[in-house]
Amino acid sequence: MTIKPGIFECFSLARKDEEKGKKHKGLLFVGKDDKKAEKYIQKAKINLQLCEVYKKQRMDYKIPEEWFYSQYYCALAILAKFGVESRSQKCTALFLRYVKDKRLINYDEFIDRIMVYKEKEEKTDVDEREDARYGSSVQSEEIIGKYEFMMDVCRRCISACEEIVFSDKEFNVPEELLK
Repeated sequence: MTIKPGIFECFSLARKDEEKGKKHKGLLFVGKDDKKAEKYIQKAKINLQLCEVYKKQRMDYKIPEEWFYSQYYCALAILAKFGVESRSQKCTALFLRYVKDKRLINYDEFIDRIMVYKEKEEKTDVDEREDARYGSSVQSEEIIGKYEFMMDVCRRCISACEEIVFSDKEFNVPEELLK
């Protein structure tokens, strides 16, 4: 398997930024942190609780953001399990895709949901979050219409994340990414 330039750059540029004393905007190996991973899972669960609050208050525009971040915190939990710090949504998704393609994790469906695409026709939960957050509507029948579906997606995402984070398996960053 060849290294996708994007994932390689996420690590190399972050290392260069850190060496220059700058905050990186990529991926950095910082050492495994199971406690941090568990805290991210808790944060993901809290986001789902917030969805219920926002739904009751009919603050629908806030719900897609909570769905997205529930999934994103799961992604960060998995990165913490590998010992990787991320400061980029794109790099987070690229790392998950890479370790999934290497068969180090089983986490397929949820990676595409947090991907950031430049092409207009490719919409993900990132776009849904931005549309709701920056749009003018507070209430949305479209959001309420897919509420149960998205809550189920997020619950399954958390469950899949927990299987990885609470696993006894050792998760290591592939060597080729650390060069």
